[in-house]
Amino acid sequence: MDKTHIKICCISSVEEAKLAINLGASAIGLVGHMPSGPGIIKDELIAEIVSSVPKDIDTFLLTSETKVSDIIAHYSKVNTTTIQLVDSLTEGTHQQIKLVLPHVKIVQVLHVLDESSINEAIKVSKYVDTILLDSGNPNLTTKELGGTGKVHNWEISKAIVESVNIPVFLAGGLNSDNALKAIQKVKPYGLDLCSGVRTNGILDKAKLTAFFKSIKNY
Repeated sequence: MDKTHIKICCISSVEEAKLAINLGASAIGLVGHMPSGPGIIKDELIAEIVSSVPKDIDTFLLTSETKVSDIIAHYSKVNTTTIQLVDSLTEGTHQQIKLVLPHVKIVQVLHVLDESSINEAIKVSKYVDTILLDSGNPNLTTKELGGTGKVHNWEISKAIVESVNIPVFLAGGLNSDNALKAIQKVKPYGLDLCSGVRTNGILDKAKLTAFFKSIKNY
């Protein structure tokens, strides 16, 4: 079995990025402007953090933009290896992003609400590099687009992993207590954590160490 990839999200400083990477993260998430949720930082800081990390580390721009032109404009300010779309496209297509940015990986977030998410995942998997399953709710008046700290239905996540032919990250309420169970149940390509390894919003070395220890054989 390939080792589970770990993405630590909501990175808010060069120091947090170094801590996450030194303890074992293969990717970091950098949160741009959002309607809600933790870890939002300015694009200038995202670019600074990106320039500070090793080239073999994947850097994810979390963007809430939903128009292709706005997504590309947002990306141009930060130059991450990856664009994580936390909402559905409202104008343009994933293929248009790829045409302009062929070197950039596209990750589509799907918020697992019910079994309709399975068909949604199968459909979008044809056009993106990776799917990330989270526990937000884009249907609320103020959209929840991630960082909720809530666990969703892993049975649905498992079905999605088994139904698509691209990598799937699992997010939502993960921590050192449930991460191993999540890996064994869902068998995702990777895990994505934010609040589960933080204390008062700050990346917690003890929690992060405990998390990596809990999955050391996976």
